[in-house]
Amino acid sequence: MKSPLVSGAAKLIHEALAVYEDDPVAVAALEGYAGRLAGPLRIAVAGMVKAGKSTLLNAIIGEEIAPTDTGECTRIVTWYRFAHSPRITLYPVRGKPRLLPLKRVNGRLVFELGADGPEDVERLVVEWPSESLRNVTLIDTPGIASLSENVSARSIGFLTPADSPSEADAVVYLMRHMHASDLRFLESFKDTEAGRSGTVNSVAVLSRADEIGAGRIDSMISAGDIAERYRRDPGLRKLALGVVPVAGLLAQSARSMRQSDYDSLALLAAMDRADRERLMLSADRFLRSTDPEGLTAEARAQLLERFGVFGIRLGVVLLRAGFTDPTPLAHELARRSGLDPLLSMLADQFHARADALKARTALVGVEKLLRSSPHEGTGPLAAALERLQLNAHEFRELHLLAELRTTGIPLRHDLAAEAERLIGGDGVAAHVRLGLQPEASREDITAAAHQVLHRWRLVAENPLTDRTALDACRVVVRSCEGVLADSAGLHRHRQPA
Repeated sequence: MKSPLVSGAAKLIHEALAVYEDDPVAVAALEGYAGRLAGPLRIAVAGMVKAGKSTLLNAIIGEEIAPTDTGECTRIVTWYRFAHSPRITLYPVRGKPRLLPLKRVNGRLVFELGADGPEDVERLVVEWPSESLRNVTLIDTPGIASLSENVSARSIGFLTPADSPSEADAVVYLMRHMHASDLRFLESFKDTEAGRSGTVNSVAVLSRADEIGAGRIDSMISAGDIAERYRRDPGLRKLALGVVPVAGLLAQSARSMRQSDYDSLALLAAMDRADRERLMLSADRFLRSTDPEGLTAEARAQLLERFGVFGIRLGVVLLRAGFTDPTPLAHELARRSGLDPLLSMLADQFHARADALKARTALVGVEKLLRSSPHEGTGPLAAALERLQLNAHEFRELHLLAELRTTGIPLRHDLAAEAERLIGGDGVAAHVRLGLQPEASREDITAAAHQVLHRWRLVAENPLTDRTALDACRVVVRSCEGVLADSAGLHRHRQPA
């Protein structure tokens, strides 16, 4: 069922198509915006070279279908979409699209471009029957700040076009450490046509997090401390909804774990502890060793390539702690990799807001068209567009969230923090907005919503409240009313007939 916001945007685009029917360029653009509204949310994975973008993308999808080496395909914008049958389509800069042969090597999908070089390819589209792709299209982008200026320019041009909406509705941005170049990119993404509509639509990932602790078993704890410090950084806070540490290699291999991986880890877990610890002092020592018996040099190299020192150490610890079946072990390794918190954040911040993010992108495109190419009859379209943008509460929440994280609102610190949470700064689920536990009952949610609604109505009506903060208070009140309405609706739905 379409939300009122998506229905309103679709109706506006339909009316605009009638006005611009004699302009093929405008019609093509409008049909593209209509397609974006009807299709899945688009999330781009971006970051500097060697940040681990393709590895993380594989982890999210749950299969090794994105190339992770330094080959030519990592220099091409690649789209991953759901389909019932696997297919890879190459879209050249010039000429007609063509299908590429599907080929797997050691369990990984391998792309062969044939006679085309990366500079000849506009994009690759990989269609794959993965449940993770049913409601989202993931876009793997070439590394920013590549030694090749053309490669960097391709990513930046794709994600931050100068005069049109970005091809992505949201971005997962990977960084190994926070550098000025990372902030510059996120600033430029926020400064696109869509970003200027007033929102924050990026999540930052502290990638290769296990390397921060040099592969120690407590590496993710150290990475979590660093991610929290980055999250509080004023420069990054206004550009990203959160910072999540992820051991990408471990996440990818855990999600695509093979029986041979489990067997190798089980051999290591059966070793004497002192012997195993000496074996795991370094990657070189691990590869040179002949212990334990039964672990071949080929299996040893494969295990190190797939899991890294940290993943091997963690896998052995979990095996000895009782995770003695492959499936529970794989799930626990994925959880400990940091992937689960990232997937939860994507669900709370992007998937739950998919309609608002898609509609915002489409309406920004329509606004740009009306501004740059006025036609007879565009006046009513502009008025309808303005009404939709002003009255859509989802947009008002996104705008206020950006305002709270940038210029700020003249409210007490505790009220500003609560306002950010209530409008969905930590996620849009009712219990998250209200600061309750996931297992909170409907009655608990209703009681908490009544309480915060009453408090914020008093703040809005207080003559001492700064006049410039009144609009923010009204948005918060409307969000609280929405939580209450949803709670009451669900409660009625659950009543016996």
